[in-house]
Amino acid sequence: MTDGIKEITIYDIAKKLNISAATVSRGLQDHPRVNKDTKKMIMDAAEEMGYRYNSIASNLRNKKSNIIGVIVPRLNSNFMSDAIAGIENVVNSNNYNLFISQSLESMQKEVNNAKAMLNNRVDGLLVSLAYDTTNIDHFEPFIKRNIPVIFFDRVFEHPSCPQIYIDNYKAAHEITTQLVKEGCKRIVHITGNLLRNVYSERFRGYKTALEENHIPYDDNLLIINDLSTIAGIAAAHRLLAMPQLPDGVFVANDICAISCMQTLKKHGIRIPQDIAFAGFNNDPTGCVIEPNLTTVNYKGYEMGEEAAKLMISHLIDKHDLKEMHTLVLQSELLVRQSSIRNNKIAATNNELKQ
Repeated sequence: MTDGIKEITIYDIAKKLNISAATVSRGLQDHPRVNKDTKKMIMDAAEEMGYRYNSIASNLRNKKSNIIGVIVPRLNSNFMSDAIAGIENVVNSNNYNLFISQSLESMQKEVNNAKAMLNNRVDGLLVSLAYDTTNIDHFEPFIKRNIPVIFFDRVFEHPSCPQIYIDNYKAAHEITTQLVKEGCKRIVHITGNLLRNVYSERFRGYKTALEENHIPYDDNLLIINDLSTIAGIAAAHRLLAMPQLPDGVFVANDICAISCMQTLKKHGIRIPQDIAFAGFNNDPTGCVIEPNLTTVNYKGYEMGEEAAKLMISHLIDKHDLKEMHTLVLQSELLVRQSSIRNNKIAATNNELKQ
């Protein structure tokens, strides 16, 4: 009983149609032993009577839910919404559904999400780790039960869990090198928790590019925060308080870079003439801010698709996860006006006038 309304069962449908409950059950599951006319009669009666299929009970019987869980840090980012769209496209076309949850950048919330996914008997789990996750013990119950876990973007190395990400080291190396080529010698790097692969690898690429260009690394030019809009504003004030202003800034995401740029501009800093700027992720707002933001483009939709394809190949084609190698996707440096210094801007403007 729910709110005084009787829940319709297969026995009610069977009684109405004067057939067996087993036949009704088979008809509702599109069983080949039930002829088309009987199936239609069962379906019509079920709809007319308001029957609701009990997927949980069926899952318990079949030990299969046809549900794939997804845990991401946040849903309100352009990259992550694209990744989920890519995942959904693949899993839905293979008759799977998604359970989606967000950790809100909290390991504890991520732990709770993982427990909920396990209790809901998901067939597999796709995960992009929270900002402060220090270990993946909370995913061990899945691994022990042979429930596949695949990490994407923010990953954790585990022999049983494939990972999909871009070459963050290479991308950061390219973007830092581009700033150096524009004449920057005092480059600040604003990044996130270095526990996360994406930020540690971007930091490594930045540091190596400096060394290769004979620019000594200065720990005072490293700012670690949560890469939020508010953090970008705070970072701008830290830059303004430095005894010597930097001449370049590389931020590990676009949202933080944009708020930092806006704050500096309010204080009279010219970009890129005084400070050249570069971000990461190719957020659409990077083409709205003036000057447009130099960034790294990598496709969330493609990453989501590839993660889901790995999952489906394991669940349907029975490919062994341990034999599935880490997949590194391509990225692209997009050089825009925020990092092009005075002489090149002038030359570009002259060409346009001619």
